[in-house]
Amino acid sequence: MAKNFKNDAITSRDENFAQWYTDICRKAELMDYSNVKGFIIYLPYGFAMWEQIKNFMDRRFKETGHSNVYMPMLIPESLLQKEKDHVEGFAPECAVVTRGGTNELEDPLIIRPTSETLFSELYAKQVKSYRDLPKLYNQWCSVVRWEKTTRPFLRGSEFLWQEGHTVHATEEEAREETLRMRDIYVETCRDLLAIPLITGRKTEKEKFAGAEETYTIEALMHDGKVLQSGTSHYFGQGFAKAFDIKFLDKDNKQKYIYQTSWGASTRLLGAIIMVHGDDNGLVLPPRVAPTQVVIVPIQSQKPGVLDKAYEVKAQLEKAGIRVSVDDSDKSPGFKFAEAEMKGIPVRIELGPRDIEAGHCVIAKRNDGTKTTVDLNDELANTVLKTMDTIHEEMYAKAEEHLRTHITETNDYSQFGEILDTKGGYIKTNWCGDQECELKVKEDYQATSRCYEPDEASDDAVCPCCGKKAKHIIYYARAY
Repeated sequence: MAKNFKNDAITSRDENFAQWYTDICRKAELMDYSNVKGFIIYLPYGFAMWEQIKNFMDRRFKETGHSNVYMPMLIPESLLQKEKDHVEGFAPECAVVTRGGTNELEDPLIIRPTSETLFSELYAKQVKSYRDLPKLYNQWCSVVRWEKTTRPFLRGSEFLWQEGHTVHATEEEAREETLRMRDIYVETCRDLLAIPLITGRKTEKEKFAGAEETYTIEALMHDGKVLQSGTSHYFGQGFAKAFDIKFLDKDNKQKYIYQTSWGASTRLLGAIIMVHGDDNGLVLPPRVAPTQVVIVPIQSQKPGVLDKAYEVKAQLEKAGIRVSVDDSDKSPGFKFAEAEMKGIPVRIELGPRDIEAGHCVIAKRNDGTKTTVDLNDELANTVLKTMDTIHEEMYAKAEEHLRTHITETNDYSQFGEILDTKGGYIKTNWCGDQECELKVKEDYQATSRCYEPDEASDDAVCPCCGKKAKHIIYYARAY
């Protein structure tokens, strides 16, 4: 049997990474384009991947005491105007409804770009006493941000996401919540998606509009660019004061609440593709794969072959494995190529000779290796162990790619060469001034991804300006 079926429909990653990405989105049937620019159709396979992510995170949110709610998709413009920094940050991306039926609206309606104002208005009604706190809400929905340049999953005019919004009695509780939710995003990427991360705090320039502090998870793609993959925000009392969200505390004094929000989106689908994919298509970590195992019957027209394939399917499903049988009349080679395109982690090859010998062949998508295993009661355990091994191998490979693409330098003249030839992150010292961030962006088209507050050594200087450094910062080119 053939080893690897190169899919000529996919552009090589090294030849044209952007086209390779688009080819996979289309050929793996993750999405299709709608007739409105920037609005995509999530096809069943792509949406099933999002459902796996959603289920994982939703379980973790509920384990940490959060409840799901759903807020309206339309926000009165007057409501959005209540928090000055927030509205200024989102105004250029807002889609506005100015007419309802045949009537012009006196107060135009914004299609939600995010829901801080809606939640703040709700909390102002709900919270009266310390006994009402904390409120820990999360919402699964879509948002609209009118982007000029779009790319499936990475940047769209509409995308799917979750947005958590919480209010607390104390600053300490709110800060703990901000980092707790950041850590759940880290768990999601590590334990579900096999993606290692750089984590840290966004600079004042890059933080979320209206936040006091923003914490981010940043993933490195195969081409050396990075992707912001989730953020968690500490708002302090900014929205509380704008919306007059007060409560009567135990000391019988009126106080403003402390607030957080946090979100991750279908950008994670783009991260999976660009971190793990290869020239044959998707390479999916087993825990997020809609189909974890595909059984390919060889010579399926021979008596007993299909029956055995479905017997194995039932055996694996009892162990909780998501499995399908490709019983189409396509050639085995075509079936293998199709399974590779879809990134199905494990392929089981099963033919008459295999059945007669009492075994089958297990092929791993991530490295193509094949193993002959017995068709017995231990098959499901063998497959489960194989999937755990695949996850660990994929994470280790991505982690090595990340490790070798973090370049520490304090020589400003090297920034351009590093970014042009190697990509990844430049880890360096930073004085804390926004002017230096802007200089890096202007000179090298790279942005600050995150920084580590107060981590610079006593004698460190900022490579951009020569002043005493305060922090360690990561620069990179990003999606």
